[in-house]
Amino acid sequence: MAIVETKDIKKTYLQGKMKIEALRGVDLKVDKAEFVALAGPSGSGKTTLLNIIGGLDLPDSGIVIVDNNEFAKMNQTDLASLRLHKIGFVFQAFNLIPVLSAIENVEYVMLLQGVPKMERHDRARAILDDVGLEGKYDSRPAELSGGQQQRVAVARAIVSNPAIVLADEPTANLDSKTGQGLLLMMEKMNKEKKVTFIFSTHDSMVMDYARRLVTIKDGLIVNDETK
Repeated sequence: MAIVETKDIKKTYLQGKMKIEALRGVDLKVDKAEFVALAGPSGSGKTTLLNIIGGLDLPDSGIVIVDNNEFAKMNQTDLASLRLHKIGFVFQAFNLIPVLSAIENVEYVMLLQGVPKMERHDRARAILDDVGLEGKYDSRPAELSGGQQQRVAVARAIVSNPAIVLADEPTANLDSKTGQGLLLMMEKMNKEKKVTFIFSTHDSMVMDYARRLVTIKDGLIVNDETK
């Protein structure tokens, strides 16, 4: 059964006086517990599609359904609640809160969810250990390398066990060993906890780990291959 479905999604941006057709009618179904990579050249529309699936951007037309919720029928409060409780995000630009420490950034989503203080602290420490950041709990983002910041971002996305994780170029700022470690951890979570992962990526290693590869070019899906 599909946990994510898009039907004829179209999205156009204005760049100066020029219209950019980011998506030109995308139909995509992703079943629960899939491990999917959206691949394609820069500007192909893969990040736009990821943002629309996550409710961070709205399509000009078409239908988006996530976990049986049709976005067009939801108000902003309900959509925000769905994002908070069902979707984990990993952004290419990290989107960490600069004034918070690593552990506070990881705890933040759980704080919004109302998880008790000791539980969220213990879970945040454990997940930071898992991504190789033991001893960095109190470091703020500016005190961490790009790779370390990305690991905090991944930890934050997966710590609350969301139904879906959307990851935009999750390995872009990591060396290959660290990137592989993160992918193995996400693969384990996918298999053991049935969390659905959808990546946008240029990274051949992510494509290799993905069990389904959806190729996007010029705003259209041009290939959809299950391994």
